[in-house]
Amino acid sequence: MSKKIRTEAVDHLFEAVLSLKSKEECYTFFEDVCTVNELLSLSQRFEVAKMLRAQKTYLDIAEKTGASTATISRVNRSLNYGNDGYDMVFARMDVDKET
Repeated sequence: MSKKIRTEAVDHLFEAVLSLKSKEECYTFFEDVCTVNELLSLSQRFEVAKMLRAQKTYLDIAEKTGASTATISRVNRSLNYGNDGYDMVFARMDVDKET
């Protein structure tokens, strides 16, 4: 993980997220912390990552999610060269059953 984001403030944010106990609590917290567009962007990237993992084409992904090819490429780069965060979460969620 980049040392640039490892700060005390980010630690506090992550501790707050880890304290959430339900999807409803997540909605309540994230609606306060993020703008609607920020939250939709995060969820869009997650959907793009799931579709890339399921071997969908950029065209299919763009049509279904509305993501730009630049966003799809950025997510693809994270999947291939990132810190394996998506894979860790996908394994825990068993995402392959959803796609």
